[in-house]
Amino acid sequence: GIPVYEVRPGVTATDMTAGVKEKYDDLIAEGLLLQQRWGTPADVGRAVAALARGELPYSTGQVVMVDGGFSVERL
Repeated sequence: GIPVYEVRPGVTATDMTAGVKEKYDDLIAEGLLLQQRWGTPADVGRAVAALARGELPYSTGQVVMVDGGFSVERL
């Protein structure tokens, strides 16, 4: 009765990614992500909060991608 999820953040602006900001700014501008912006810790937090509130009651054992569309297959 306990739902289980895996949350996978994508390119997220944090102190850890500050050293590669310029590189990823360029990649994002070139179309790396479907949403052309860096993710934020708040983006990840909102997804986790929705899961914690039980807002996906008929879902469990799922991977929740919070990656701005990075994982979407494209031609």
